[in-house]
Amino acid sequence: MLDRRAFLKSGAIALITVGAGPTFLERAARANGRRPKVLVTIFQRGAMDGLAAVPPLTDPRLQSLRPRLHLPAGGSSLGRSRDRVVDLGNGYGLHPAFGDLLPLYREGVLGVVHGVGSPSSTRSHFDAQDYMETGTPGRKGTPDGWLNRVVGRLGHDTTPFRAVSLTPALPRSLYGNEPALAVTNLRTFDVELPGNHSAAQAAGQGFEALYEQTSQDLLRDTGAETFEAVETLKALDVRNYRPASGADYPSSPLGRALMQIAFLVKSDVGLQVAFAESGGWDTHVQQGSDRGSFAARAGDLARSISAFWHDLGRHRAEVTLMTMTEFGRTVAENGTGGTDHGHGSCLFLLGGEVEGGRVHGSVPKLAPENLFEGRDLPVGLDFRTVFQEVATKHFRLDPGKSLFPGWAVEAPPSHLLG
Repeated sequence: MLDRRAFLKSGAIALITVGAGPTFLERAARANGRRPKVLVTIFQRGAMDGLAAVPPLTDPRLQSLRPRLHLPAGGSSLGRSRDRVVDLGNGYGLHPAFGDLLPLYREGVLGVVHGVGSPSSTRSHFDAQDYMETGTPGRKGTPDGWLNRVVGRLGHDTTPFRAVSLTPALPRSLYGNEPALAVTNLRTFDVELPGNHSAAQAAGQGFEALYEQTSQDLLRDTGAETFEAVETLKALDVRNYRPASGADYPSSPLGRALMQIAFLVKSDVGLQVAFAESGGWDTHVQQGSDRGSFAARAGDLARSISAFWHDLGRHRAEVTLMTMTEFGRTVAENGTGGTDHGHGSCLFLLGGEVEGGRVHGSVPKLAPENLFEGRDLPVGLDFRTVFQEVATKHFRLDPGKSLFPGWAVEAPPSHLLG
């Protein structure tokens, strides 16, 4: 028989209790004695092409393998033309569609980690995303996600808004014993049903029947906090929230999600882990160079992150943001002007603690003998190494205690956070 409380926490029913009442704030203040740190993660679903995002500039093989996708290198700034890769001055470039991230890179608060990925060789989006979110590559059936384990390390529950996903359903990263919320729109006060039908089936009954059984427990266990949160959110006036000057969010799902995360950070609701996602990175056909599907997704990601950073204002010191993607793309373009499922990719790190203004990791010469299975960028850095360092340093957790079952902590080749 499925434990009802565990079922509620797992995300099968996620109650949208957004905002934090004064009682929550007082509770959090007593527990922490200071404002909590916040880790924001963005999952780029579909597998981002890391060689297009941050290409090596000194390897002529990349142009020969990607005649339609290749962009020439330009100067150290975007200038008037956005059809050239920006030279970062360290042998790597930045795709011009990511141009809104360039000032953050120059300021030293944004860094890149290259050649990162999973040791699993799967090219299945579903499996690779599951492995990355649970943090157990090659192993299915892990019941909890790596971010939920992070929340568990932060101590006892002080606020129902400690872990929030700005998505229609709770992501695998936040499945587990620690409470987490799935929210799409803070202004609607909706109760969301992420639709975890597998949990209902595991209980041997239909989802509707299981909901009927758990609803009373849900109201009894969380009702008081729910009403308190709703009332406080009204007092916070989320409906009339206006981002800070210079925070130009795109009207996209990611832009809206990051704007709401910024609101929660600035509202002192006790948020510590936030999750958002960006879709459309599966660029098999007509990927494009300076224009096309890749550039469109890159532009949206860069604008959203830049607006978020500007919106945070004085709260930037509390936040570290990290992107992730399940795997990369093939080094060579395919016959339809796109790239197929690959292996290694890159990710972005943003925050005052980040060792920014540099590219961590490495990309080998793109000769066949250096490529994974003769076709893909190899994984030089296990994603768990990156996630472990970012989470433990940001939250001041024990760096020697692994967040990932069955995996021994490995130090990255260079410090990612100071």
